[in-house]
Amino acid sequence: MPAELGEVVRWLDERLEIGRIEDYPGALNGLQVEGTREVGRIGAAVDASERTIHEALERGCDLLLAHHGLFWEGPSPLVGPAFRKIGALVRAGAALYSAHLPLDVHPEIGNNVLLAAALAMPVTARFGSYRSLQGLGVLVEPDMAREILRERVARAVGRDVMLIPGGTGHVSRLAIVTGSAGSMIAEAAEAGADALLTGEGNHHTYHAALEAGLDVLYAGHYATETFGVRALAEEAAGRFGAESTFIDVPTGL
Repeated sequence: MPAELGEVVRWLDERLEIGRIEDYPGALNGLQVEGTREVGRIGAAVDASERTIHEALERGCDLLLAHHGLFWEGPSPLVGPAFRKIGALVRAGAALYSAHLPLDVHPEIGNNVLLAAALAMPVTARFGSYRSLQGLGVLVEPDMAREILRERVARAVGRDVMLIPGGTGHVSRLAIVTGSAGSMIAEAAEAGADALLTGEGNHHTYHAALEAGLDVLYAGHYATETFGVRALAEEAAGRFGAESTFIDVPTGL
């Protein structure tokens, strides 16, 4: 039988330690839109975009798990796209649950550890911080030429990878932080890494990488963050006897 939404949400909150992990101001982790249906099919998506939500509803999802949810900057009017997205969910009786940093840092189904696993590289340590959150990223030890590493990352994420050649060309210790972590170049260097793998960074990070002596690989914000939410949906579906489906809406960014 389909599971009650409240039961699934309580498990998600506990599994992801939603109440413990600090996130960006304005980011709301947990249940963002309450549904009225029992949970028989769970959708997973990186972004709670209008296109993603409509595709989830077309696939019959009762619950959509999103890494990037609806709310980021505090209260705002429910007009335009915000109204259309929430209205579509409410009319369908479907629920939306979001997990941002709690999913990035999770030690088993987090984006960082799963990207390391996709590279066949065991995690040797955690590094990096955000406010009270420690261990934002992970460290691995590839021991390979940066071009070989670049090729392996490209296979893992399914897209081309931009390389800023700031290091020696051989990577012994790689820092991984999925999403947008170009600002962590200095922190990665301080942790003893000679390369940083993330999704994207600002223009000035080119010079920051060269000045820090670090090779930096930009593999795409979206592409580096498909791992966690997909794993979460599959695990939740298995636990509650539901089906899971991944809604792939790549941005190319």
